[in-house]
Amino acid sequence: MKFFIDTANLDEIREAYDLGVLDGVTTNPSLMAKEGISGEANVKAHYKAICDIVDDKVSAEVISTDFDGMIREGKELAKIDDKIVVKIPMIKDGVKALKYFHSEGIRTNCTLVFSAGQAILAAKAGASFLSPFIGRLDDISYDGLELIGQIAHIYQNYDFETEILAASVRHTMHLIKCAELGADVVTCPLKVITGLLKHPLTDSGLAQFLADHAKAAGK
Repeated sequence: MKFFIDTANLDEIREAYDLGVLDGVTTNPSLMAKEGISGEANVKAHYKAICDIVDDKVSAEVISTDFDGMIREGKELAKIDDKIVVKIPMIKDGVKALKYFHSEGIRTNCTLVFSAGQAILAAKAGASFLSPFIGRLDDISYDGLELIGQIAHIYQNYDFETEILAASVRHTMHLIKCAELGADVVTCPLKVITGLLKHPLTDSGLAQFLADHAKAAGK
């Protein structure tokens, strides 16, 4: 399973990368705005700064919702760095754009996916990654994890190459369940990744080992 961090904060990206488990980054206009990044030149410069930190796979989202606009923006984003993955919304023109970028050898991440039908369309169009938003489905009383399992089953049936990138991952159990269900990637906040470190028996066990060592050493 690959771990992506869902943020535009450079310090958080560095911390996750330094941990040694980071495989990529996802961003969106909301995350850029949260960091105070605005204006085309500043946004592109920030994407480049992210690419300079990580090894590969930085999702950069188009703003346009028409085919020509998405193609134009996607090409510009792809020029920033070879690590860029163009993020395309799951809409009619978005599916067309996925097909176009696939034919051009430009990697894509199909975002805002909430159904198995949408997942099939994205895979058929050649999306590199598919982002089902499980937390947002949970918010409307639908089991987001059930969708991950459903998509994984369908993709396995037909050997689709599109990777399932579980998004809107809110907590560690989301991540663990996604791993059980066969998601290829999870993207989540830094706190979810570091949350995997935590267990009370690890803390108490280490405290006991250190106490016993100190006692034996006469400290």
